[in-house]
Amino acid sequence: MKKPTSVPSSGLSFIALASAQNAERALESFAAEFHQTQASAERGDAISQFTLGVMYHLGRGVAQNNAEAARWFRKAADQGNAVAQVNLGKLYELGSGVAQNHTKAVRWFRKAADQGQAVGQFSLGVLYDEGSGVAQDPAQAVTWYRKAADQGNADAQVNLGLSYARGQGVAQSHAQAAAWFRKAADQGHAEGQFNFGVSYALGLPPDYAKAARWYRKAADQGHAGAQYNLGALYDEGRGVDQDHAQAAHWYREAANQGNADAQFNLGVSYFEGKGVAKDHAQAAHWFRKAADQGDAEARAALGKLLKSTDRKGAR
Repeated sequence: MKKPTSVPSSGLSFIALASAQNAERALESFAAEFHQTQASAERGDAISQFTLGVMYHLGRGVAQNNAEAARWFRKAADQGNAVAQVNLGKLYELGSGVAQNHTKAVRWFRKAADQGQAVGQFSLGVLYDEGSGVAQDPAQAVTWYRKAADQGNADAQVNLGLSYARGQGVAQSHAQAAAWFRKAADQGHAEGQFNFGVSYALGLPPDYAKAARWYRKAADQGHAGAQYNLGALYDEGRGVDQDHAQAAHWYREAANQGNADAQFNLGVSYFEGKGVAKDHAQAAHWFRKAADQGDAEARAALGKLLKSTDRKGAR
């Protein structure tokens, strides 16, 4: 069995339409809203220009078109609308509706960041962290993460925590890392909850019960790393009562999201019949999925299992 992950690893919601009639009414409403917004945007209103960009991006009241979204975000951004600047930067970062250009992404994120826009500050920090469109500079990344984190941006709080945990761009401090993870975790941020759980698991001494509590919060939101780590705690009986069925459940949740460690451990569960009925075909299935991602242990386990199966078949 693999151990829990010990090293830490960021949309818009829309409405559910209850009926065809409601859908038709909603579409009519969106179309009317689009035309009203378009008229105002064409008169030069920056907020309307930004809103029109969002409508094109979402396909709300008009066919989805990121090139048009970028055009209207640019008009609003040129008037100093900070959120439009962030959105335009994101389109450049992703190469969506415009040719991918990290240098232009940096430019627009910086304009928003200099206005104190937290998402712009966080996004600029990420590009400094990665060295995308700008020379890699972990200290600058930390500067921008901190500005956004101090405004309550949970993504920035997590990344600032990771910077402290790794000692990148700032003196290493696990206490500071945990403090920033906690701030994000308390906002319900799954990555913050996961990393705060890791902080407890790596503590001196470790507190696996608290680690399990925070892993569960993140796991319930679908965080694959937390699901895998929670499964490992159930497997080992650390911080929770040992329960191989629960371990297999959480391994499966993570494995179905492509987590290679969970795929391997689920394979072991099937091979040994721990928490699930023994099933070597299922074991081979999950070993193969992990092996296909480059997991050496899974590759070895799969090879050994297949050889054993061949020998039995030859008898």
